[in-house]
Amino acid sequence: MTKQATIGAVTLLFCGTALRAQQPVALPASLATQQTESDEYTRYELLAPETASFKIYYEVTATTPGAKVYFNPIRKGSTASDEAVFDAMTGEALHFEVVSGEEARKDPLMAAADASGSYIKVQLARPVPPEGQGRILIVKTYRDAKSYYREGDAIVFNRGLSIKRNSVVLPKGFELVACNVPSQVLSEPDGRIAITFMNAGPGEAPLILRAKPGAQTGPSAAPHPLTQTRSWEAPFSGATERERLSERAHQDRDIVYFLHEPETHAFSLYHDYTESREGVDKYLNVVREGSTVSDPSAYILDTGEKLMPRLMTGAELVAAKIESAEPVKSATQIAVVPFPPVKKGQSIRLRISETYTAPASYRLDGNELVFDRSLGRPRNAIVLPSGWYLTASAIPATVTQLSDGRIRLDFWNARPDSVDVLLKARRRVSPPSQSR
Repeated sequence: MTKQATIGAVTLLFCGTALRAQQPVALPASLATQQTESDEYTRYELLAPETASFKIYYEVTATTPGAKVYFNPIRKGSTASDEAVFDAMTGEALHFEVVSGEEARKDPLMAAADASGSYIKVQLARPVPPEGQGRILIVKTYRDAKSYYREGDAIVFNRGLSIKRNSVVLPKGFELVACNVPSQVLSEPDGRIAITFMNAGPGEAPLILRAKPGAQTGPSAAPHPLTQTRSWEAPFSGATERERLSERAHQDRDIVYFLHEPETHAFSLYHDYTESREGVDKYLNVVREGSTVSDPSAYILDTGEKLMPRLMTGAELVAAKIESAEPVKSATQIAVVPFPPVKKGQSIRLRISETYTAPASYRLDGNELVFDRSLGRPRNAIVLPSGWYLTASAIPATVTQLSDGRIRLDFWNARPDSVDVLLKARRRVSPPSQSR
């Protein structure tokens, strides 16, 4: 494959409906003790069964401030070949080398590296900015007969997956007959079947896929173009076919809410968004009814470059001849975030921050905090105000306590719909003093 074709393939992968809700706490480079990363996603393309091989596209974001290199472990039991690494922002190839675990341990951030293992050492395109990211794509082929093998007339992909977002693409001509992890099943443009899922649990997903010959190949296997038709079953204006059959695990937007004291009805938030469409030069965040927005700010996560968002009304948007992807009323608020036009084969990732006031969504009911809001992204997080403890969550969530004592809830929704989050909380009381 030529360099241009390879970069083209990388561009197609990143232009798919690709978040990062599990944001690690950023430490200054001088205080960081180990390499950190986030927003991991892996795509496995199963090759011909007799090869026992599969091609891996691994998206990962380096998040250690100031880091200039990133180490990716080569899984034991797998023989790696055909490695390549690309910068997600520019699409350009990055320099890398395969090093031993002993060599990796020489880096202060990799002191805990497995001395008996091997690592791909990647030279990042630019040092990771403070509170920023270094997005990369690692492409490699693994041969692993214990993970990918024949069993009678079937093929089996049997592999524990520690990365939380994954997809597995079957070879041409194979149909899925068994999958033990709840997953979306989608068609690739060439008709291959893809199995994709999000794993919100604390451990790895013990994935076992079985497939057999029988699927169509060639032009007849290609899926029909997706439409804007909405579900007739929905009691309201449901999602379109295109939205429902987009890959949920690879979607690239996430949001974190930081609740202020409930008497204010206010919460700050940031949402991260990747744009990869050529020529696009702005993002429009339409504020939903019942909310008002203030203090918008934004920057490019890849470089740290500050952007200059502005608040407009729907009427001002029309007057400025700026098109919105969704209908907006004349009084609706819109945060418009301009950025340099995206070039072909490239992408940028933005972090947009705002403060919302929404009395219907966030309020104090007697002595209880109530947060009641519909969240539409695959992964959303909510951080309670300092001094409050959780008493109710209608939607299942993982719960963690931050270093400053605040409680954080993460909501992972693998379905192509919204979750109606309802939280309640109360103020903590001072622990009783311990008499001696």
